[in-house]
Amino acid sequence: MTSASKTSHDDPTAILKDFHAAVNMSATQLTHWLARDESRAVGFKGGSDGESVGHRSGRRIVRLLGKERGALTDGDLAHMRKVTGYVHRHLAQRPEGDVRETHWRYSLMNWGHDPLHR
Repeated sequence: MTSASKTSHDDPTAILKDFHAAVNMSATQLTHWLARDESRAVGFKGGSDGESVGHRSGRRIVRLLGKERGALTDGDLAHMRKVTGYVHRHLAQRPEGDVRETHWRYSLMNWGHDPLHR
């Protein structure tokens, strides 16, 4: 693919910008959250280890937040796109009422986004 045919979907600068807009928790905040029982209790547990997809993603997000741009792999950029898509889709499904102690919020937090964070 030539650079002229690249889309913003393939542009590392755009991917990073979108990722950092979607992930509003710091690596430290996310690490503390992932250690909580509430974090482990939500999400689809597709693997044999009992860890949810979102929890596993959260651990990877912590690593991504600590990486320099030049050290990012194509796989890292693909995961960043996945995170951004997940956050946007789930924000659109916000339930009514107080969301502070909901699985909806906890799931988003596993993906690095706290909808209550301003």
